[in-house]
Amino acid sequence: MPRETWTILEVLKWTTSYLRSNGIEQPRLDAEILLAHALGIDRVGLYLRYDQPLTDSELSAYKGLIRRRIRREPIAYITGLREFWSLDLFVTPDVMIPRPETEILVEAALSLITNKKTTNHWTVLDLGTGSGAIVIALACKEPAQKYYATDVSKAALGVARKNAYRHGVEGMITFLNGYWFEPVRNLGRYFDMIISNPPYIKRSHLKNLAPEINEYEPRIALDGGEDGLTALRYLAKHSAEYLSPDGSILFEIDHEQRDAVVGLLAETKRYKDIVVLKDYSGLDRAVQARVA
Repeated sequence: MPRETWTILEVLKWTTSYLRSNGIEQPRLDAEILLAHALGIDRVGLYLRYDQPLTDSELSAYKGLIRRRIRREPIAYITGLREFWSLDLFVTPDVMIPRPETEILVEAALSLITNKKTTNHWTVLDLGTGSGAIVIALACKEPAQKYYATDVSKAALGVARKNAYRHGVEGMITFLNGYWFEPVRNLGRYFDMIISNPPYIKRSHLKNLAPEINEYEPRIALDGGEDGLTALRYLAKHSAEYLSPDGSILFEIDHEQRDAVVGLLAETKRYKDIVVLKDYSGLDRAVQARVA
């Protein structure tokens, strides 16, 4: 960036080329997001002020963001925000970045609640909540229900609580620290729904993931063990112990794990109406079932 004076449009053009030459897949989009973040405006504002020169301090701040992106740090960690279910969520390296495909869990959960709503409140448990994306989206849409969310990471729960406060649902969700069901063990068969996006990537496949994932996102949220099914096997075995009569489970899976996960649930003989749900790309992405 050898020149002394740069307008917004000029710096966007240069940065797009620079990011592309460094293997960034969406160079223009990333350039816009990072420049808007550096300037404290939205992306539309960039084009409303396209001929505005950047100050030295603005240019310096932007350069710092670009250096981080070249090292393949995810955009969401650089800006500290990620959109999920039309909600802006805080994210840090302590939590996995929410993905659009996970929205299928929210959609399916809302459908269950709407179709089976009674005079009683639903009690929903989100296991491994991370940023709180799933449970917060549910609480925003169905505030009359009762929500619990667990995570083994205290740092992740801190992010989730911050997001719940940001969206005004902190009083609707009980956040608990511990491994899977440990924090709610004394509640027994209490939950009408258990929902989770557990780690499900085969350990040997982690090294093949994009650097943005493999080098930055928390391994505990990704590593599904040797076969990718360690967490899913545990959830299939134990979830029925915490589900109320006719309660439901909703788990995210890898699209190649369909038969294996359906088999795990069937083997327990504790579930019925096992259904595989597709994400918006048409890939098998979640498994839904009711306790038998």
